[in-house]
Amino acid sequence: MLQVFKRHNANSRVRSRCWRPSVVLYLLVTSFFSLLSSAQTRTGTEAEVKAAYLFNFGKFVRWVRPAGEAFPICIYGKDPFAGLLEATVSGEKIDGKPVVARRITSPQEAASCRVLFIGRADPDQVKKLMESAGQGVLTVSDTQDFLKQGGMIEFVNDQNRIRFEVNLAAADKAGLTLSSELLKVASAVHRSDSK
Repeated sequence: MLQVFKRHNANSRVRSRCWRPSVVLYLLVTSFFSLLSSAQTRTGTEAEVKAAYLFNFGKFVRWVRPAGEAFPICIYGKDPFAGLLEATVSGEKIDGKPVVARRITSPQEAASCRVLFIGRADPDQVKKLMESAGQGVLTVSDTQDFLKQGGMIEFVNDQNRIRFEVNLAAADKAGLTLSSELLKVASAVHRSDSK
């Protein structure tokens, strides 16, 4: 009887060693996804979430032209951030370059940006901005139908969460390669110019 107990106890230990890593992995993955789903609730305002996205978009793009002295994230039109973008990028670097938040007031300045957020603006101005930005500028907006106008990333509200959609054709046209990691978290990826 003692032999049977020892053998059973040894088998239990082997089994427990086998399932423990699986359970731990399962718990880690489950926790990770629950944290992701509730992250926006904890981070606060819509502007904070969008500012964080703008900064992080820069990390997931292969740029067509070499960076200058800094990595500018620009805002044109209505600024929804009220200093939050500056706070988000303060002390940060992308590709070894310091990230700076910059406001631009004319379409001609768009070409000096890496990431260009276009706030509420006249549709004609948006068109001029897109043309002036040209190669190597990632265009982002929260304006409805921005992708239809040739924009690359459009913020959308999905069940009270800020998500984003991607116009891959527009990014390709500007010579930008968006990483697969970025595309995986997009709520939609449009592969042609029409949404």
